[in-house]
Amino acid sequence: MPAPRRSDDAPAGQDVGRAAALDPGERQRLLHGSHHDPHTVLGAHRVPGGVLFRALRPYARSVAVLAEGVRAELHDDGDGLFSGVLPLAAEPSMPSYRLLVRYGEEPGEDEVETEDPYRFLPSIGELDLHLIGEGRHEELWRALGARPMTVDGVAGTRFTVWAPNALGVRVAGDFNYWDGTASPMRSLGGTGVWELFLPGVGAGALYKFDITRADGSHTLRADPMARRTETPPATASIVEESAYTWHDEEWLAHRAERAPHQAPLSVYEVHLPSWRPGLTYRELAEQLPAYVKDLGFTHVELMPVAEHPFGGSWGYQVTGFYAPTARMGTPDDFRYLVDRLHQEGIGVLMDWVPAHFPKDEWALARFDGTALYEHSDPARAEHPDWGTLEFNFGRTEVRNFLVANAVYWCEEFHIDGLRVDAVASMLYLDYSREPGQWTPNVYGGRENLDAVAFLQEMNATVYRRCPGVITAAEESTAWDGVTRATHHTGPGGFGGLGFGFKWNMGWMHDSLEYMVREPFHRKYHHNEMTFSMVYAYSENYILPISHDEVVHGKRSLVSKMPGDWWQQRADHRAYLGFMWSHPGKQLLFMGQEFAQGSEWSEAHGPDWWLLDPAYSAAGDHQGVRDLVRDLNRVYTATPALWELDTDPAGFSWIEGGAADDNVFAFLRYAADGSPLIAVSNFSPVVRHDYPIGVPEGIAAWREVLNTDAARYGGSGVGNPGPLKADAAPAHGRPAGIAPTLPPLATIWLVPA
Repeated sequence: MPAPRRSDDAPAGQDVGRAAALDPGERQRLLHGSHHDPHTVLGAHRVPGGVLFRALRPYARSVAVLAEGVRAELHDDGDGLFSGVLPLAAEPSMPSYRLLVRYGEEPGEDEVETEDPYRFLPSIGELDLHLIGEGRHEELWRALGARPMTVDGVAGTRFTVWAPNALGVRVAGDFNYWDGTASPMRSLGGTGVWELFLPGVGAGALYKFDITRADGSHTLRADPMARRTETPPATASIVEESAYTWHDEEWLAHRAERAPHQAPLSVYEVHLPSWRPGLTYRELAEQLPAYVKDLGFTHVELMPVAEHPFGGSWGYQVTGFYAPTARMGTPDDFRYLVDRLHQEGIGVLMDWVPAHFPKDEWALARFDGTALYEHSDPARAEHPDWGTLEFNFGRTEVRNFLVANAVYWCEEFHIDGLRVDAVASMLYLDYSREPGQWTPNVYGGRENLDAVAFLQEMNATVYRRCPGVITAAEESTAWDGVTRATHHTGPGGFGGLGFGFKWNMGWMHDSLEYMVREPFHRKYHHNEMTFSMVYAYSENYILPISHDEVVHGKRSLVSKMPGDWWQQRADHRAYLGFMWSHPGKQLLFMGQEFAQGSEWSEAHGPDWWLLDPAYSAAGDHQGVRDLVRDLNRVYTATPALWELDTDPAGFSWIEGGAADDNVFAFLRYAADGSPLIAVSNFSPVVRHDYPIGVPEGIAAWREVLNTDAARYGGSGVGNPGPLKADAAPAHGRPAGIAPTLPPLATIWLVPA
């Protein structure tokens, strides 16, 4: 069949017969946007006497069909509908054709030659629909959303959206002047998925879905699966097609070689928009990797990067779960940042927020006019603390949306780990609810069984699909088995949640409660520093000093400490030394690495000016940063500090009861038995010749780190020479040493 001629060379005059009038109800549904299958009435269809062509083009003056080398004007049926029957020969396949749409008053004025979206078969496969229906599509982003593609040799974008209770869905965008009348989608069976391929629409186009609700009203919604969005406060979705070429093959090839629990993990937590305010992803990529590498952190953890409308939420109220925030650039720009971090040997963890979402009327809330992503029971849907809606984890499609989202960030952006926010709020039906405000589960308990199943599925899927990726739970209760394998049942009857790590909120709370006390009063709170070892091996822990601890009146880490400026910095340094030597991995929020005195604010970020040599006290802050650099350097080079983090054989108390002295001393061991001694003196006095019991067989010990060193801003008290072990027993051990303990300081000792 010859290709249709263009309008300037196609002969006119082809007789066009009248098409049978549309049923009034069907016509109304089509024009109102409530037709479930517009492809049955629009496009080309075989009828007696030829082929019926029907087009819906609001505001057009005329529509002509270009087919088989001729141009045929369709009849104007009113309301933007044009139709006609062409006496084309009966053939097995439909003729290839294009539409010539004229918007001008005169012939040839404002004419547009275009493909007809309604001549294409569905461009989403049966397997995709089957998996969506089952809630098992692990690559959901490849099936739903806006995807540029070529169909039958025609370039365009396939739009798909899940809206099972909608009467109809249309695509509105900058390509149709935000009037979706001419772009109704078709419903594909019982899956609740609507689909339309729009020729000529490509990457960069803005769009939303115009959804007709059950009551006939319309709502204009951003795409839940959008992979790119406008910069807030604008809310449109953007058709996205990545053109990025990765260069982190070496990083990915070696990421899974060593179990993360037996490897060093030192995390620098970052709020990207405020780390250096005003920088784009690509500008951050030129500064952040170098800074983190210089300080020796093994990983960064990014506070949520998924799109969110309100910057003051810090990213924890997400509306675009599949789109990196546009505030700092495009998705490919974000890929570049991750790539550069990997090339510098730095892993990238990301905060992930599957617990809840905001109520913005253009986003997920009552998406198709019903409680779709949230629970239908308002008492279950409303989050009592944050004014948001909780996901309905019991709905297979919603669970699929979230599980696939976790995989998406790991596979599409090479993220190395997900820190899952607010896990406790998901696990308990009575979380922040009073008696009578919640309904027990089928067993009469307070556990949210749907959330448990979701977290288990998410963790199992991520670990299966993404070798070397880790997940970590922010879980503040004593839930049993957060980091236990999902197939291992605990005493409570539940399988483990399957996380790789859990934030140790108990350690954080207790240790800070101790540190804020005046040294004289610390002896009455000694157990707050030792209690963590009672449960240290019940889970795989990360020790977090996160953003949550330095905002909302809690003060920065150094400002929590008692005493004058010297004592505050000394306590700050001693605490970091204790933290880095305690079993578990560690996380430190930006600004705390140089003892920032003010609370963090997302409006201006860290107080970098404190490090300016022109500032008189810059040396105080530079000294703390130098300590953090050395902590990481010695930590990563010393397997005793991380190799047996989850094994009780890796830790032994030397002195855990010296409350009157404010002293803590313990041994850490590597897998080969190599030891390190950590001693913290949280009193402001020097303790000379302090007896410390040591393992036998080691003749002498040397100091490898001292937080009181003069170069860190300390008093310079320490142990410059070897400490010889003598035969005098101490702390129940056959030998001992007698180091000098600097004031408000932590020292690390290794065999000399």
